Amino acid sequence: MHTPDDPYLYEEVLVSPMYLAGSNGTGDAGFAPVAHWPHHYLDDGPCQLLVTSPDQRIRIGWFGDDFELWKISAATEAASATRWTATFNHVTPAEIVAGLTTALAHDYAEADAYDGNGRFLANPSIYWADAVRPLTDAGWKRGVPSKPGTVELVAPDGQAGAVIDRRSYGPDDETVTLWAGPPGWGTRAEAVFTTRTPSRLIASTGAVMADSAPVVRERHQIDRRMEHLVTLAPAAPAAPAAPAAEPSVSRAPTPLDIRRTAVTQAVHRAARAPRTAADLRVMAAQSRSAGASQHRSASLAPATTARPSASSPTPRHGR
Repeated sequence: MHTPDDPYLYEEVLVSPMYLAGSNGTGDAGFAPVAHWPHHYLDDGPCQLLVTSPDQRIRIGWFGDDFELWKISAATEAASATRWTATFNHVTPAEIVAGLTTALAHDYAEADAYDGNGRFLANPSIYWADAVRPLTDAGWKRGVPSKPGTVELVAPDGQAGAVIDRRSYGPDDETVTLWAGPPGWGTRAEAVFTTRTPSRLIASTGAVMADSAPVVRERHQIDRRMEHLVTLAPAAPAAPAAPAAEPSVSRAPTPLDIRRTAVTQAVHRAARAPRTAADLRVMAAQSRSAGASQHRSASLAPATTARPSASSPTPRHGR
């Protein structure tokens, strides 16, 4: 039995499947794709961090001590009613949230900043299968529905699934639920999307769930009830001893070396430059120009990654 201060508990390990890894206590991975968007720290409310698109049509909220840890929504205008909402509970790995935020960042960059359009506001497909295509392509099979009018998919290991509600509901009702892990407050991850969520955004989230790549966690972050369901591997295996280095012979830099150094320094300066809403609108317009994709990748590189406090209180047992 390990004591709380046992260094073994803080050893980094690779966890697979990723959807059973749980949260690592921060939102780093989920916020990384939108690190260049405006950040609003709200210390007095249940929402501790709100990240918005520059025009505030997309909102990504972090509720550090709530059951529903993430609430993400979009609207046609900053002050208009929410068009769709996606929520992720406190067990959901932030890497899964990143599947959605990555797609939102891409769609926003491609949208016209002066029109109320954008793929993140598109109507969902009339075919339910489009929203879960990455899951079926990865071998997830139809299961026995628990309720009439629903479709259920189950992962090959039986530890994750999707529920698609095909019954007729209002625009704000829940229609697609992605889940992973055994039932329980601390073991089941859930992502829930309302009726008008674009199918491609749900598919982008599901594609991450279907990815077989492991994620890094510290051992103490793995719930004991999940240990028998996941595979753990050392995150940093010991490297063999390197042979003694031979004396190097210095040489004068070539013209190519000088050019490479100048380019690298220019990229670093650009990454540290502050971003304003106007800057981002200009960059979004540039990204739609032919051949501008590579330039956009460099200009939008975030200087830092948002990190909600890892010392947030333990989630409430309210639900």
